[in-house]
Amino acid sequence: MTSPTSPSTLQAVVSGRRSRARRRLRATGLLAVIAVALFLVTLMVGNTFYGLDEVARVVLGQTVPGASFTVGELRLPRSVLAVLTGFAFGAAGVTFQTMLRNPLASPDVIGISFGASAAAVVGIVFFSLSETAVSFVAFGSALVTAIAILLLSHRGGFSGARLILIGIGIAAMMHSVITYSLSKAPSWNFQAAMQWLAGSLNGASWDRVLPLAVAVAVFVPVLLMSGRGLGALRLGDDAAQALGVKPMTVRILLVFAAVALIAFATSASGPVAFVAFMSGPIAARLVGPDASLTVPAGLVGAVLVLGGDLAGQYLLDGRYPVGVVTGVLGAPYLMYLLVRMNRSGNSI
Repeated sequence: MTSPTSPSTLQAVVSGRRSRARRRLRATGLLAVIAVALFLVTLMVGNTFYGLDEVARVVLGQTVPGASFTVGELRLPRSVLAVLTGFAFGAAGVTFQTMLRNPLASPDVIGISFGASAAAVVGIVFFSLSETAVSFVAFGSALVTAIAILLLSHRGGFSGARLILIGIGIAAMMHSVITYSLSKAPSWNFQAAMQWLAGSLNGASWDRVLPLAVAVAVFVPVLLMSGRGLGALRLGDDAAQALGVKPMTVRILLVFAAVALIAFATSASGPVAFVAFMSGPIAARLVGPDASLTVPAGLVGAVLVLGGDLAGQYLLDGRYPVGVVTGVLGAPYLMYLLVRMNRSGNSI
């Protein structure tokens, strides 16, 4: 019988770790290449096609007749907003799913996105707030919604299933607020709110990009630095405490950072459907088990939003907001996941 500490066993463990590390690196690199390729395509295609050399000159700050305005002022802000929105949704979504150990525990399922959406719609319809003001109002509402869900679900201990059910209930309440606000909206605000609710990159500008860019730059590193604590929470609170991790402290830090990403992404592009929900599971399939999924899930989110926007604008019969395309992709996946969980006898 081979000893657990024998050279052959240790060599097998080291070899397994190296193999998993190579798989993570290859998968993450592939996702990054796809994201960059889609980003460049979004800058090149449109009513007028511009070559890669012209796009590169515009991005580098050179003046190119025609392309400087079309690429630099119209397409570039839209493409950057798509990348940041997708990355924020993907990173935040996988954080909640990992922390709660449930693929259904996505911010757009448990009500946090709806909290941000409700506040943003109220701000647009009743107060005609600016885009920057909407960002901060959405952040505050999403944070309050997340805290309410956590407090209501933490009764005699933390329960992921209870949190999901409470979150779904709060999502229904927030949806009622949105419906009421839209019923009272003047025609000019109703159209703006509906376009925003669909999850759209139309009208992208650097004023919309800047708050989200700052949020990604600040809060994604927080998620990355909390990776060890997030990994420990996968094992449950007792195991996390045994490993020297304070579950509630880590959970509060992760929730705050993830909620900030969701809120600012939602306020910038609207609640782009199911990106936060799909990014984590897709990244896990590509990267493999027991790996940090924050960056891979963020890259998957960026690919989904960039690809969905391209499909909605140029590949379908008509032009559709990106949220419509991702919603068409995400709804069947949600049904598949529920059926699979039911067949395996798992509860939420």
